[in-house]
Amino acid sequence: MLKRLAKTMRRDERGITGLETAIILIAFVVVASVFAYTVLSAGIFSSQKGQEAVYTGLQTARSTLALKGDVVAQSNSGNTSVTELVICVANALNGEPIDLTPPTDNGNYTAGNDSQNVVVVSYSDSSNRVDDLYWDASQLGAGNGDKMLDPGETFQMTIDLQAAGTIGTYKTFDIDIKPPIGSVLTIERTTPAALASWMILN
Repeated sequence: MLKRLAKTMRRDERGITGLETAIILIAFVVVASVFAYTVLSAGIFSSQKGQEAVYTGLQTARSTLALKGDVVAQSNSGNTSVTELVICVANALNGEPIDLTPPTDNGNYTAGNDSQNVVVVSYSDSSNRVDDLYWDASQLGAGNGDKMLDPGETFQMTIDLQAAGTIGTYKTFDIDIKPPIGSVLTIERTTPAALASWMILN
């Protein structure tokens, strides 16, 4: 009886056929391929985003104004208030051109509503702030004669401060020059104990 039962059990044993093994292996390969494709796609996407960030950072750094030389101030006829600042600017890192088309004056020493300027100049001190001041720019030295600040060129900017009110002695103020792309050029200066027609501010 036991011998017959053992023979029956041996006859009923079934192994995994080669076809079933192949199907399982193919399933493993397909799943592994899907995971590999997902990982590769994520890596490529991340590298593209990293590349875009690097290029954006370079463009921002290369589209920045740099101050060249002293900050010169002009006073009114009675030497009671600073009315203008004269500065020289250049392109940082010999980068992207910057449009220095000056604004149109609206009559209040600030830019008009229809002005085409893209560089905005602002004034601020401890008690006052004026945005979009009127300013003018002219090329110094060699250049192509247009209003674009190209690499290797220097422009002189004359900033009208009359819209800021009276800027007397011992007055600390900031001038922010904001290009359309790139970081803000901030100039902080303090007027001296006595104003003159022309002064170099420190």
